[in-house]
Amino acid sequence: MIMLRRSLAALLSLTLLVGTAPLAWAADPPAAPPPPPAGAPPAPPSGAAPAASAPGAAPDDGQPAPDQPEGAAPTPPRLSYADGDVSFWRPGGADWAPAQVNTPLSPGDQLYTGNRGNLEIQVESRNFVRAWGDSQLGVENHDPDFLQLKVAAGHVSLDLRSLDPGHTVELDTPNAAFTIDRPGYYRADVSADRTSFVTRRGGVATMTPAGGTAASIATSEQVVVTGAGPSPVQTFVAPELDVWDRWNYARTEALIDTVSARYVPAGVSGVDDLDQHGAWRVVPEYGSVWVPEGVAADWAPYTTGRWVWDPRFGWSWVDIAPWGWAPYHYGRWVHLDRFWAWAPGPVIVRPVYAPALVAFFGAPGVRVAIGAPFVSWVALGWGEPCVPWWGRPGFVGRAWWGGWGGPRIVNNVVVNRTTVVNVQNITVYRNVSVQNAVVAVRPDRFGRGPVADGRIRQVDTRRLEPVRGAVDLRPDRASFAAASGRAVHPPESVLARPVVATRAPVTRALPHDAEGRGPAPRIVPAPRAGEPGAASARPPFGESRIERARPPQAPRFDTSRRPDATPPVPSAARRGDGSTDAARGRGPAAPRVESPRAGEPARAPQPVAPAEAPRAPQVQTPRAPQPQAPRPAEVPRAAEPPARAPEATAPRRPPEPQRAPRQEAPARAAEPRPATPRAEAPRPAQPRQLPGEPANRLYPGRGERPSSRGPESRPQAQARPQPQARPQPAPARNTAPAHNGGPARAASREAR
Repeated sequence: MIMLRRSLAALLSLTLLVGTAPLAWAADPPAAPPPPPAGAPPAPPSGAAPAASAPGAAPDDGQPAPDQPEGAAPTPPRLSYADGDVSFWRPGGADWAPAQVNTPLSPGDQLYTGNRGNLEIQVESRNFVRAWGDSQLGVENHDPDFLQLKVAAGHVSLDLRSLDPGHTVELDTPNAAFTIDRPGYYRADVSADRTSFVTRRGGVATMTPAGGTAASIATSEQVVVTGAGPSPVQTFVAPELDVWDRWNYARTEALIDTVSARYVPAGVSGVDDLDQHGAWRVVPEYGSVWVPEGVAADWAPYTTGRWVWDPRFGWSWVDIAPWGWAPYHYGRWVHLDRFWAWAPGPVIVRPVYAPALVAFFGAPGVRVAIGAPFVSWVALGWGEPCVPWWGRPGFVGRAWWGGWGGPRIVNNVVVNRTTVVNVQNITVYRNVSVQNAVVAVRPDRFGRGPVADGRIRQVDTRRLEPVRGAVDLRPDRASFAAASGRAVHPPESVLARPVVATRAPVTRALPHDAEGRGPAPRIVPAPRAGEPGAASARPPFGESRIERARPPQAPRFDTSRRPDATPPVPSAARRGDGSTDAARGRGPAAPRVESPRAGEPARAPQPVAPAEAPRAPQVQTPRAPQPQAPRPAEVPRAAEPPARAPEATAPRRPPEPQRAPRQEAPARAAEPRPATPRAEAPRPAQPRQLPGEPANRLYPGRGERPSSRGPESRPQAQARPQPQARPQPAPARNTAPAHNGGPARAASREAR
């Protein structure tokens, strides 16, 4: 009896297990089959159309890709500003090429500014690295918490307004490595035999010279490293701000104070450009959207740029529009009543960078590869998933909503965040139906030049097959730069100059050289985390009898004016067209300071009406030439006329002698002239009504009146003026190392 009961219990348990197993299998996602052998394409699931897959990647298991997969590369810095001669080179490229704004930078990238060049790199949203003329700047390493830069020559500033705890920026120079882990303003001036490093605005750093011990650098301090002689390292007080420092201060303040920041998640770069080149609107379906201005009537996203090869993100989009960063790497594009608008989505998640947010297509049954008829793409619409073509196996080829805080939409249907989505079933992309939205080129033109040069206009969108994995198109030497043409080359002596570093670079390749043939850095121990200086060592004070003048008093507010009143605009600040500087841009594009008089040091700007464009300070350096700040373009003025005398005493012109009356023929009767039709000027086209309602509304109770803002006015660099003969100041008894015109200005101060 006991055995019979045990048998019945076992049979009942087996029946229940078999009956519930199908339910469990239906609830769980299917297990991923083993990857196919190398070189063999994966077999598509039954009933699904064939599509391209990432070689060696795990097939889609229906689970969405994580927002930030483990080991993912951090958001790359971007080249946010370039003026004058600025060149770019990436390992694998054929030669130096002109630098293109909005290029995402990767370890190994090199930048060089010619004599008239200026550049700016934006790291996240509140950190800026700028280089002035004749400067070489390279990206050596970039991890989520570490950024390593190399400066072999020139003048570089780091204006760091936000640096998370545990994050470090390292600046490698030929004489020492400087480690920064705190926000502040830093500047390095590098020559062949000397490196000067200055800290300001609360910034501190750690210096590790070659063959020496690490030492801490306090704020408002200047360290000069020569690496030779009886005093290889000396410290001085930070010199006064020069014109280039003031320009850096003013530019950063203008870039971080942006109206568009209220519509996008914190940390997105390029938001300041949206203020200048478009309008924010509010529409019921998508909330706040941004509509670009100045685009052609048949324009569509991802048409005014080119694809470049990024070593970490694969094929990445670089747009030539000045605002072409945030709308192409975050959010989605929507089409509203003949207008394209960028929709960032709800600001509820941390932004995640994508090399582009598009859906790729190919012809039915063919992979997007060499030999295919063409490769095409379209901007992703509201809530549509991106199918990554970059990243590690397991991430490629899955539905991905990284950084998107809005609803998730598949085939025009809203799905839950827990819904299992198989990319093989994604067949509908909303923007495909918009005229001119699908962009197509031949595979041999993809990534080898601007899209506009090789675009195929006639595309049958009914025969497109979505790509559900990697875009199997290989780059060539033309795919590593976003621009083509001749570019300024740095001197070979600068490229071959080794630097001091705490980590080996990712790549050491140079143009026309094999991988690994670049100059190897001199590796020194890295400072321990949490200790801004090895122990409490400080470099010795330098010997100098020149003392810095007392800084000017901080400006005070005029209590006779109300805080909410609009200050009057001085007539001197108005231009010939009646507009003001504030109405033509986002504020001062470059600092305006008074030109220093002969023998008098430059003074800090006072809070008054802007004066004439500053002239480069006259700097006399006994050792190495010092930088002169870039300045706005100056318009040559003619010689001014002498002062006009009062009208009461102004001499009058003598009366002209009267002439004899002229004999004229008898007047004839006036003949009626035929009426000529009056030519009317063509009426300007009426501007199209933007969709939705304006988003940037002001509170009506505030006394400040809104002012129109024109396109941004960027500072332009000019050629350096040739040194002019001038009286030599009295020699100082002991001079400090030159920086920002320190010796010359201090000597003139003693002369006074």
